[in-house]
Amino acid sequence: MAAEQQRGIRVTQAELLCKDACGYYGNPAWQGFCSKCWRERTRKAEADRQETGPHNDAGSPLTFSKFEEKKNMEKGRKVNTMRRLFWGGPSPPKRPESSEGQVATLKAYQSIERGDFTSFLKLLRNPSSQRLQSRCTAFLNTMEAYHGLPVQKQSDLVQDFYQNIAVHFSSLSEIQVSQMMEHMEKLIMTRLHKWVFCHDSCDDEVKDLALQRRIRSLNWVTPHMLRVPFPDERAEVVSDPFLPAITAIIEMDAKRAPQDKLTCVCKCSQNVFQALSTSNSEPANADDYLSGLIYVVLKANPPRLHSNMQYVIRFGLPHSLMAGESGYYFTNLCCAVAFIEKLDGPALNLSPVEFEGYMQGRRAPSKRGSERQKMARETKDQLEDLKGRQEKVDQGINALKEQLQHWVQSVKAQIDEVTSQSALTQEEIKAQSEFLQSHSVSTLTQADEVKDQSVLLLDGQESNNNTCLTEAEC
Repeated sequence: MAAEQQRGIRVTQAELLCKDACGYYGNPAWQGFCSKCWRERTRKAEADRQETGPHNDAGSPLTFSKFEEKKNMEKGRKVNTMRRLFWGGPSPPKRPESSEGQVATLKAYQSIERGDFTSFLKLLRNPSSQRLQSRCTAFLNTMEAYHGLPVQKQSDLVQDFYQNIAVHFSSLSEIQVSQMMEHMEKLIMTRLHKWVFCHDSCDDEVKDLALQRRIRSLNWVTPHMLRVPFPDERAEVVSDPFLPAITAIIEMDAKRAPQDKLTCVCKCSQNVFQALSTSNSEPANADDYLSGLIYVVLKANPPRLHSNMQYVIRFGLPHSLMAGESGYYFTNLCCAVAFIEKLDGPALNLSPVEFEGYMQGRRAPSKRGSERQKMARETKDQLEDLKGRQEKVDQGINALKEQLQHWVQSVKAQIDEVTSQSALTQEEIKAQSEFLQSHSVSTLTQADEVKDQSVLLLDGQESNNNTCLTEAEC
């Protein structure tokens, strides 16, 4: 029961710190040590081996001093530049730089804002920064000329260059020195990226392919198996909440400077916390974050992930990996990759038989817990929505029926009214026609009478006329 209630992949803060208890973050690539302790232990072990072991020039690896001696005979000018760069060897006498000019230059560097790489380049081209620019150019030319050195030797040279160049900004505050070194790292590593990334002297490419195949074989792992808190089921989620984190971790391969790659890791981690903040359970903690980060790596399967991580480890600024937000996020990314490489059944609460079944494709993850509830809730919501729509349709049909009945009744009433009015009109017309007929008969009778009277009057008048004529004749 306690195992079911446990949230996330549990990693304590002590497991993330350096084994030497120096207070900085350790890294699996350095066997749990921070970069500073790891380099000190490596150099001490190398020095002890050289003191105790037989001195064999032919069989021992080529050291930088031997390489310098060989180059002295071939190209003395470049070697002198390299010696001046790292050890401050003899150089031609120069006119001492005025303290006022140096102070003015440092003040100009102080005015540069964090991340303003363009202003840094413009200031580096000024005559007041000629010495710093010359050291950078000499170092870049030398590194490109001897890009065939083992990648670990190149890493040591770059880290030594960081330490020596930081002295130039020693009068600035610690935060300002860190900002200037970030610009310097971007300047140097953007130029050296094509020579040192995925170098031929290491097996980074082989490990990239192995890690990619491993992640691809684990595509069946679900968030429920990793105990990743998913967003609230009642919340409307239109897409995968971890998609911005997946996009950010994939973009890491397109960057050249280690600091830019770390920025992608930080952006990915911040998006993981943002996705976890939508959970309907307790606020996201460190265990939830690591589980979410593992899920993001499995979903994204970033290209050349191992090479990008090794590139940051070898050529990144130590303070970016040993402390701070970027160091914490990058250490967790290394832990996530180590967890994926060693992932087994118990880590996912699966038996060995179930784990092998998933790995060989004989089993498929089933819908569990919240996923089933989410599907049931979505189905129920859809049914309720359909029911509401059906009720609205029924109400519309009933209203339409009532309107149709009212219309039929009104039409029928109008027809009846028109029919009754037409009957009355016909009766009136008939009465008027009968009246007109009777009136016309009486009129004809009167006309006949008038005619008869007229005839009688005419006859009487004629007889009178005849009488008058007779009397006249007499």
